[in-house]
Amino acid sequence: MSERKEQNEELEVKSEVLEEKHQPEETDEMPESEKEAVETEGSAASEEKDEAAEPETEEQTGTEEAAEAEEEVEASEEDEASESSKEAEKSEEDLETQIANLNKQDAAVLLIKKAKHIVHDAEAQMDACKMLLSDDLQDFEAAKQALKSGGMDESEALLEELGFREPDEDEDKEVVVFETKEEVQPVHISDVSSGKFTGFLLALLGGAVTAAGMIYVATEKVGVTLDVTKVPSREIIDKVLGWYGSFIGRENDALLGGPIVLVVVLFVMWLIYTIRISLKAGSNLQFAKEELQKAEEYASLKGTCKDEMDKIDAHIKDAVQTMKDYEVVLHEQEGKLKRIRHFEKADNGKSAQYHEKSLQEMTNTHDLIQAIKDFLNVPMSEDGKLSGKSTLFLYSAKSKLQKVLERLHR
Repeated sequence: MSERKEQNEELEVKSEVLEEKHQPEETDEMPESEKEAVETEGSAASEEKDEAAEPETEEQTGTEEAAEAEEEVEASEEDEASESSKEAEKSEEDLETQIANLNKQDAAVLLIKKAKHIVHDAEAQMDACKMLLSDDLQDFEAAKQALKSGGMDESEALLEELGFREPDEDEDKEVVVFETKEEVQPVHISDVSSGKFTGFLLALLGGAVTAAGMIYVATEKVGVTLDVTKVPSREIIDKVLGWYGSFIGRENDALLGGPIVLVVVLFVMWLIYTIRISLKAGSNLQFAKEELQKAEEYASLKGTCKDEMDKIDAHIKDAVQTMKDYEVVLHEQEGKLKRIRHFEKADNGKSAQYHEKSLQEMTNTHDLIQAIKDFLNVPMSEDGKLSGKSTLFLYSAKSKLQKVLERLHR
């Protein structure tokens, strides 16, 4: 041994002398071969350092990825909101153009029809979302039961039997997966009446009052007193109606005065009817605009609920697929735990000394079960909206599964 050590020392001295001879005197540059060796050693050391630091930064990386995912979702929501607002402004401009060429009553009828159409579409979309969400919840429960019976419950029992159990493990909780918020109060859009019937009644009343007033004025002018309990005589009628004929130079001419009274009465009736229809049309248009605004607000509330249900729908579909993935992996882990129990568990009650790889398999199984249980123990909705906790726990469960699979494939 001492002779070999001396030989090694001599070889080291000779190599140092050779290096000094071949090293340039006026330059400090390192030869290319040595540079490559140093760079190779540095990269290898950095890779080892990164691999060593990887377990410590896995959680931090997952958190950063979750934050990035949330930012992307928020950006897409803002884009959708801006697009919808542009579409709403365009539709309002088109509607204003349409009603500009119509009279008030026709415009009011058009707005009421549009309001009813908006409400009907909003309710139809909500009903479709509810049906879809109901089917999703059934699929979720089926996947959850399949996960439990397909490997999770048995794996938990095996971990407990093998003595691999955390002291503060959470027990299963009864969780309401999705709880709907209070329904938006339904909106009833009332039709608008043209006001023709009430206008006709008011015109009749106005015409009768006008006729009575004109007859009263004529009786006062000709000095005749009418007995309302009797039918006036022909002479009295000629005097009263004939007084209006005097306005055009035909005194006591009832045949001319009667038509004048009739024309005046009809004119008053037409005027009352026209004013009534015009005022009613104006009020109808204002009422229709209010009903349209109410319908749009209702549709906006329903649309918000629909958007939230769409998010929950996508979330449930993602959760169902994740549970199916977990079912496959935990079924495989169940077989591995049975192998560990069969070959490594001590039968005499002593504590077993498990192989390092067996401990890793138990750790993987425990981490997977804990990750998916954390997700299952959190409600998916809060006040009718998608729960942020549920989103994060699902992301964590998917990330944990991916890391375990990467670990298994190494």
